[in-house]
Amino acid sequence: MTEQATTCKPLDYKNNQPVRWCPGCGDHAVLNVLLKAMAQLGIPSEKTAVISGIGCSSRLPYYTRTYAFHTIHGRGGAVATGFKTANPEMTVWQVAGDGDCLAIGGNHFIHEVRRNIDVNLLLLNNRIYGLTKGQFSPTSARGFKSKSSPYGTTEDPFVPAELTFGARGTFFARSIDVDLTTSQEIMVEAAKHKGCSVVEILQNCMIFNNGIHSYIADRENRPDRTIHLVHGEKMIFGKDKNRGLVQDGFGLKAVTIGEDGYTLDDVLVHDAKCESFFLHQLLAMMDGTDLPVALGVIRAVEAPTYETALAEQVEEAKALHGFTCLRDVVMAGDTWEVK
Repeated sequence: MTEQATTCKPLDYKNNQPVRWCPGCGDHAVLNVLLKAMAQLGIPSEKTAVISGIGCSSRLPYYTRTYAFHTIHGRGGAVATGFKTANPEMTVWQVAGDGDCLAIGGNHFIHEVRRNIDVNLLLLNNRIYGLTKGQFSPTSARGFKSKSSPYGTTEDPFVPAELTFGARGTFFARSIDVDLTTSQEIMVEAAKHKGCSVVEILQNCMIFNNGIHSYIADRENRPDRTIHLVHGEKMIFGKDKNRGLVQDGFGLKAVTIGEDGYTLDDVLVHDAKCESFFLHQLLAMMDGTDLPVALGVIRAVEAPTYETALAEQVEEAKALHGFTCLRDVVMAGDTWEVK
C-alpha cells in the first residue's frame, strides 16, 4: 500500500450519479467493494480507468469518479487492451458479465488473457442474461430452464477458470457478491498483479435467476461448501475448521482431520505461484458437492506483460533504425513515386 493510500476514502472514487440497479442486485456490492479496493490501493482517480461492454454490470463505470468507458457488446476487452497499451501508466479495471464477456466477447477474452495485458477484469457471473430479460448464458448449467430454453438447455457451460487457464492466464481469483471481505482482498491482489487478472464474482440476479448461488452463498452453507485459499497456508475449511483437502491419486479429496488416519500434515498447502496450472484447475473446478467451491486467489504467477513488451520493442526499433515519428516507419520500406 502506498503512503497516499492511508488518506484515500471510497467516496473519493464515487461520483454523484444515482445507482440504477434493481434493489438487492449483487452489482451494488461489487461497486461498493471496488471503491473500497481503490481506496486501499491509493491510486489517484485520474490514474484509473473503468471500462465495460454491455449488460447490467456494465453500467458500473457511470458510478465511478475515474476515466470511464461504457463501450459496445463484448468489446470491453478490446478497448481495455488498446487503452492500457496507449496509457501503460494507468490502472485499468474492466467490468463484464458472463454473457458480455464469454459469448459475443469470448474471442476478445481469451486473447486478452493470452497476451497478458495488465488489466483487472471483474467477471460478474450470474449465469443468466439479465439486461435482455432472462435468457440462458454461456455459464448456465445443462438443463437450465429459461425464457430462451423453456425445456432446458442442451449445452454444457463454460467455466471461466478453465478458459483462463486454457489461454495461459497468469491470475485467477473468485469470490461471492455477499462475501465483501474476500472480494476486496482479491480485487486488491488483482490490481497488484502485473498481468491480466481475472476475478470471477459469483453474483445474484434477484429478478431472473434469484438464488442461483445460494447453495454456497447462504451463511449456513458457506463454511462447509466453500474454501478460502491463501497462498502458503493449509487448505482447511468447515464450520469447525476441521476439514481439509488432500491428494487422492491425480485428484483431490476432502477429509476430516483426525479421522480415517488423516492428520494436519496430510492437508495440502496452497501454492498460487506454481507455474503449472494442473492443481489450480482442479481447485477451480470444485463445485461445492463432494469438494468445496474455491474462493480467494487460486493462481498468481509472473510473466511478461503485453504493453511492456510492446513498448520495449518500439524503443528497440527506434534505436536501431533512427525512427523519430510514424512517417519514418512508413517511409522505411519499399516506396514508389507516382508521376
